[in-house]
Amino acid sequence: MREQNWIKVILTPLSWLYGLITSIRNLLYDKRILSSEKPAQFTISVGNITVGGTGKTPLTEYLVRLLSPTFNLAILSRGYGRKTKGFLLADSFSTAAEIGDEPLQYFNKFNKKITVAVCENRVKGAENIHFHHPGNNLLLLDDAFQHRAIIQDVKLLLSDFSRPFYKDLPFPAGRLRETRDGASRADAVIVTKCPAGLTTQEKEEIILNIHKYSRQEIPVYFSAIKYAEPVSYAENPVQLKNVKLVAGIANPDTFVAYMKQRSNVIEEIIYPDHYNYTAEDLERLIKYLKNDTFVVTTEKDMVKLKPLTEKSGVSRHFAYVPIAVDFGNDTEEFDQWIVQQIQ
Repeated sequence: MREQNWIKVILTPLSWLYGLITSIRNLLYDKRILSSEKPAQFTISVGNITVGGTGKTPLTEYLVRLLSPTFNLAILSRGYGRKTKGFLLADSFSTAAEIGDEPLQYFNKFNKKITVAVCENRVKGAENIHFHHPGNNLLLLDDAFQHRAIIQDVKLLLSDFSRPFYKDLPFPAGRLRETRDGASRADAVIVTKCPAGLTTQEKEEIILNIHKYSRQEIPVYFSAIKYAEPVSYAENPVQLKNVKLVAGIANPDTFVAYMKQRSNVIEEIIYPDHYNYTAEDLERLIKYLKNDTFVVTTEKDMVKLKPLTEKSGVSRHFAYVPIAVDFGNDTEEFDQWIVQQIQ
């Protein structure tokens, strides 16, 4: 711990420099020296100022379930980790290598309800979506809080309960993509992955800390991760006893803790975020696997591992645990607020 503190002290001047650069960039956009473009669609941005793991994907899925019955909705993502470039529309032949794991997850879940596309340049991506699907009147921008070249009508900033942005530093001494003052652009802050039993006093303290950097009038909502029953890669319910846990996500701690509470985790294998699995990785995962043991992954990992397991004929040994966002007592208030912003 003392060694980590010394490393942080050494890196702090670099964090100041990084923060200064991002602040100058934001100032250039604020003063309109750097230009931003308004897309044809109404846009909602889901993002953070912390590197990875704040729960953007389940929140995006929450918004799809809430809004797709009323609006013609599209999701535009960068497609992080894909091996392609430029604009691509997801279709039934798309792979994670082509469009990225999260966009593929969105498409597999909602393809009959929404449009899913990827593009590094969000302005061009929005233009292409409008060209191909002019009926789409609502655009969800996945992880675009810092993408200021596109005007965002509603900016949702996510902050992990266990790693709040207001206690962090910019990269490399910390995990922030910009300074804490970036929260001033948010139209609402959502505290994610909250533990059960969070008291009113604790919430008030968190809100007070958030409002030190955000606008005072913006709402702050609290949400938790809700785990569904595990299912096999063939989408059948399964009972888990002994499991080999596998995760390639930014912050697997919550998933690991949940699985340890509900099953006998005989092995943990943690890969980097957006990890691209290979046939060799699959061999490692099924090596010495007993009949009473499942390889259990997140849904995000499933979309990349499933084609490999089907090709090798070992899908019966694999399961995943779907997750969703639960706003608890804030559900009705948040739902009404987001709809009002669009209307």
